Formats: sequence, C-alpha cells, structure tokens
Amino acid sequence: MSSYRLPDFYLPYPPRLNPHVETARAHTRGWAADMGMLDDPDIWTEESLEAMDYGLMCAYTHPDCSAPELDLVTDWYVWVFYFDDHFLETFKRSRDLDGAQDYLDRLDAFMTDDPPEPANPVERGLADLWPRTVPAMSQAWRRRFVRVTRDLLQESMWELFHIEREAVSNPIEYIEERRKVGGAPWSAALVEHAAGAELPARLADSRPIRVLTESFADAVHLRNDLFSYEREVLQEGELSNCVLVCERFFGCETARAVEITNDLLTSRLHQFEHAALTELPALFADEGVLPPEQALVLSYVKGLQDWQAGGHAWHTASSRYTKTAGGSGFLGMNVARAHVTGAGGLRNHTHRPFSEAAVRLPEPYMPFEVRDNPHLDAARAADVEWCAAMGFFDGVPGIPATAVWSEPQLVGFDLALCASGIDPDATADELVLATNWLAWGTYGDDYYPRVYGAARDLVGAKLGNRRLKEFMPLDLVPRLAPMTGLERGLADLWPRTAGPLPEGSRRAFRVAVEEMIDSWVWELANQAQHRVPDPVDYIEMRRRTFGSQMTMSLARLAPGRLIPAEIHRTREFLGMTDAAQDYACLLNDLFSYQKEVQFEGELHNAVVVLGTFLDRAPDEAVTVVDALMTSRMRQFEHITTVDLPALLDRIEAGETVRESVGGYVSDLRNWMAAILRWHQRSRRYFEEELRRGPAARWSQGPTGLGTATARILSLAPPAHRAQPALTAPSAHGAPSVHGAPALAASSVTAPALTRSDLAAPAHPLPAGAP
Repeated sequence: MSSYRLPDFYLPYPPRLNPHVETARAHTRGWAADMGMLDDPDIWTEESLEAMDYGLMCAYTHPDCSAPELDLVTDWYVWVFYFDDHFLETFKRSRDLDGAQDYLDRLDAFMTDDPPEPANPVERGLADLWPRTVPAMSQAWRRRFVRVTRDLLQESMWELFHIEREAVSNPIEYIEERRKVGGAPWSAALVEHAAGAELPARLADSRPIRVLTESFADAVHLRNDLFSYEREVLQEGELSNCVLVCERFFGCETARAVEITNDLLTSRLHQFEHAALTELPALFADEGVLPPEQALVLSYVKGLQDWQAGGHAWHTASSRYTKTAGGSGFLGMNVARAHVTGAGGLRNHTHRPFSEAAVRLPEPYMPFEVRDNPHLDAARAADVEWCAAMGFFDGVPGIPATAVWSEPQLVGFDLALCASGIDPDATADELVLATNWLAWGTYGDDYYPRVYGAARDLVGAKLGNRRLKEFMPLDLVPRLAPMTGLERGLADLWPRTAGPLPEGSRRAFRVAVEEMIDSWVWELANQAQHRVPDPVDYIEMRRRTFGSQMTMSLARLAPGRLIPAEIHRTREFLGMTDAAQDYACLLNDLFSYQKEVQFEGELHNAVVVLGTFLDRAPDEAVTVVDALMTSRMRQFEHITTVDLPALLDRIEAGETVRESVGGYVSDLRNWMAAILRWHQRSRRYFEEELRRGPAARWSQGPTGLGTATARILSLAPPAHRAQPALTAPSAHGAPSVHGAPALAASSVTAPALTRSDLAAPAHPLPAGAP
C-alpha cells in the first residue's frame, strides 16, 4: 500500500454537475474513435478512456453550459489529454528532441482557416475542433486562444529538455513554465467560450484579469501535481511536479513537500479571491467599465470558480489519479481554520512593522566580474547637480517642511557607481543619463510610500501616475508643466532617452516605465491593507517595482542592436531575462531588509514574504532567499551557455543577430555584478546611516476637518530656489539648465492645481532600488 497521502485541500466553492453529462460521455466516445485516438492500445483504449471520464470532468467544470457546448468543450479536453499521453509515448520515452520539435511546429498550421491534411489523431482532432470553436468569438479572443494553445503545445519541449538533462527546476522557473505547459490559461479561455463571457479586449491584459487568470491556473496545476505525483514521478519518471521541486529545493521529505505545495495552492486561491473582491472593483471604477462589461467579467470569474470546484471533484473520481484525498465537507466544500488563518489568509495580515530586523547576510553567489567606467567621477558630480536642479532636495508640494532626499544622502547612495559597473563602456554623456535614470527611479520609489503611503492616498497616487504618463509623449511634444521634482525629472529624461529611439522602441520603453510606476501603486494598496503579498504575485510584481522591465527595455533597444521579436518571445530568452531580474530583485531585498522593515515599516520584501508564507523566522527566510538567488543565477548560466546557443543554431541566426544577443547577455552579466557591488558599498543600507534619520514617521501635517488649509503654503515653489535661467536649446529643442542635460521647454513653475485639475488631459538601469 502506498505511503503517499494527499493534503487537506482548501475547497471554498461547491462543485455542481451539468445535467447533460451522459450526452457528453456518449458524444466524446464516438468523437475520440472517429479521430483515431483509440487505435493505439499503448496510448488509449476504449476502457481507459471510459475510466478517465472526461465527460464527467467537463460536466463538473462547466455546470451551466448547453449540451452542444458541453460536447465541444469535452472534445477539447479529450484532445488535450490525448496529446499529453501521445507526446509522452512518442517523444518523451524515446527522448526524440528533433522529432518532437517538428511535430509541435506542424500543429500551428491547424489553428488557421486553411489547415493541411492531418497525419495523426492529434492533428485530426485539432483540425476538427478549430472551425467548431472560433466562429463564435472575436479576433482578439482568437489571438489569445492561439497564444495559450501554442504555449501548451510548445512548452512540452521544456519538460522534455528537463528529462533529457535529468534536471529539476527551481521553484520560480517551475511555477511560470508549468503555467504554460499545464494548460490552465487555455482552460480559462475555454471558460470564456462556454460561459458566453468573452472578456472585453480593453480589460483582458489588465493586472486584475491577469492575476485572476494566473492564480486560477497555478491553483489548477498545483492541485493536479498533488494528485498526479505517484503516477508522474514514481511511475513515469517525470521531473515536472511541484512536490518533487519542493523536495529537491528544500531538501525535505515528501510529506513536507506536499505540505508546502498545498500551502502554495491555498495561497493562490486566496490571491484569486483578493483580486476578485478588491482589485476588480477598483478596475471598474478607474476604467469606467459599464454594467454589461462588468457582467461579462464577473461571469468569467464565476466560470473560473466553477472550474476549480469541479476540477477537484473530477480528480477524486478519475482513474488517472491518487484517491487518498481527505474528505470534503458540506456541499463538497472544505474550509478549515487552518485555511483561513494560514498561508495567504489572516497570517498575511499579521506582520509587525518597525520591529527589529537585523539578520546576518549571506555571501551571494556571483560568477561575473565588475569593470568601472572611466567617467565615474564626472557622473557623480553631474548627478548631484541634476538632482538639485530637478528639486529632489526641496520640500514636497502639499506636505509642510519636508523633503524626500538631502544632498548628503544622495552622495552616500553613490548611484553613479552602480551605473558605472552596469555600462563600463558608456560615453560620459551616456553614463550621466544612466545615472540620472537611476536617481529618478530611486527617488520615485522613496517618494510614493512617503508622500502617498503615509496618508493611504491611493487616489492621489493614481492621479500622480496619470500626470507622470503625460510627461512621456510619443511625439516628444510637452503637454503639461511639471509641478514636482518627480515630474520635472521625467520631463527632462524622456526626450533625452526617447528622442533617438524609433517609434516602436519608444512605445515599448514607455510601456516599461508605465508598468514600473503602476506597480508602485500596487505596493501602496497592499500597505494600506497591511497585507503581505502572495509569494508568486510578489516575485512577478517585484520585477516591475524594481524597474527591471524598464532596464531590460533600454538594453534590448540599444541603437545598433538587432534582436528579432521572435527571439524575445522564446522560452530561452524570457527565461534568461527573468532569471537575471529575479537575482537582482532578491539581492536588493536581502540588503534592504533592515532598512525597509525596521526603519520604514515596509512589508514588500522577499524575506518578509517567504518568512510569512513558510511561517519561519527571518534568518531561515534569508537562507531561502539566498538559495533562490543562487538557483536563478545557475539557471541564467545554463541558459546563456547551453540553451541560448542551441536556439540560435536551431533558427540558423546570422552573425549580426548573434552579436546582438551576445551583447545583451554581456549587459545582463554586467548588470547583476554591478548591482551586487553597489549594494555592498552604497551607504543607503548601512545601519549607522539609517539611525541618523528621524525616529518619527513621516507626517502629512494636521489632519481632520478644516485642517487642509494648513498645507496650502507648501504648494508654492521653495523660496530659496528661483526658476533657473534657460540657456540655448539642446539637440532635442529643449533648453538645458545648470549645465545639466536638457529640460523640457515646459519646465516652469506652475500654479497649484486642484485635485480635479490633476486628471489627464484629452490629449540601462534598475530604476527603483529601494
């Protein structure tokens, strides 16, 4: 008898059964036979298909759809499970990498209006399903469905590569790749079809919808991993299972790995609920979503809930999986005290801010050397002058007698040292620009929690973001007069950076900056709710709050660098970039832990997030963070030395492309090494520097009825800083000031605006190191 035991699952939704279940069972038996799926007894037989009971699965996961719709959905799931088993038997067991890639590439042709003649049951099934499915949906949905279907198919190679190398993924890589190969985003797209709830195109890529879809997908996959561990790992030799990933990464027994996996499943379900209840209402208000569109989105959410409940019920009934599940409660639900108070639940609201937070830092693994730029000293001096000209050392409008930074603080930060290591071959002007971006992003990262966070002013932060986006016009024509140092800095940096870029690159860079500043509002929302983020959501959002996406955009879009978009979208390129970003983000969290937790009351730190999730002390959480950093760096090394060269050989890349990719890889190595060296030397994280600051928290001035007028005078420009004189126009048509790079022509002190005036008019560097 097996010793493997399933955990106590969190089941917050009741499963319901579609009344057309028998019709679906009968239909899909005939359909599978017609497609030839029962011809090879080594893959499927009629008896094995009956025992797996995909008609029951779809009746559980789509309880409200019509009989014809249930037949269609069931056929899709029969097809996808047959594909999985056919791929295992044909390619995974033989480890035929070349044959597998050719087989997968050919399937793309069957997601078109003019497919070729099918040669096997998988192709035959897809050729039949495509014209039965897509006519009812929009072109936007079709593009999304093609993307998630291609991910589901192509990422099978990721599993095959790991089997070939006998390698088990690190946890971050596993969650993100499993999301693609596991097919749950594909299932979510079918929910739109089955529920008649196609997402409005303008909302489909928003953060709340993305988080709902991804947390749903992760929960589906983690549940499947728990049920299929015995079959996949112990019987079939699979290496892609979260229980196995946790065994290897944490060095623990199977029972503990099951517990960690189930805690992550529970946390992802709580993340789903949190997004539905707190982020969707804000999205509806911010985007002016009308009731009919709201109804579509909420129907989609209900469809995902039905899928979660029904998917669990089917796992307990199907012959495909382990049956030793814990019992469910009333109406098939199971909500215990531990589910409510544990990972993702109330535990995430119990962090104690401003508590002692001294930990022993590990020595991070770093295989790359740092080189310095010869213009370092000049960049240091120029950055101090530029920050003063932008007003970074002045009081913040609306808050009496306060400033986010002082000049001695900036000198101690030594941001030019970081820029010097990141781009050791830059010209003097390029290094100054790079250092200015570092200063602006770091200033913004300090500005938001102090100015908006202390007052829990989410509305003000969103309006501030709306104004900031107006300082990044694609046509480079200024539209607003900057009011604050943050606005003044962006108004100066944008034309200096975007001016030389072609329109497509300029647009991509603007999106990266927008994602960074929007992520700062996400942090403020969590702070207002006193909620430590879910670990998966934190890792993925941390890349944005740190400014990593913007950094990578600058590196990829460098003049003369030709990297085709098709390469950017490959598993190898994305995996390499994400691994580098995660290393730097986690590194920052280690060095800034005391600063953020003890002196700033922050909760957005990987040590806090992982300590809360695992319910472990800070020192133990530090060890986990360091292990994650090391695993991501080793993944980066493997991709850049093995996977990426193999990709370039496979696509027969030319010498220009190879040089561009090589230059980008070199930039990432410099970036990680420079960031580590900077954290070790910058006074931004030294305890003696932190203790010099005021013990009191930031104040917004007097509060309560009738006290707002006490802040009116602070909206005026500082008396000691007159508007600087404008000199001759720069190459971009804007004058320069104090010897600093060009300021936008509209950089003049503007009269104070009311809150209603803040609405938007009709018209290569880690930017946010905390």
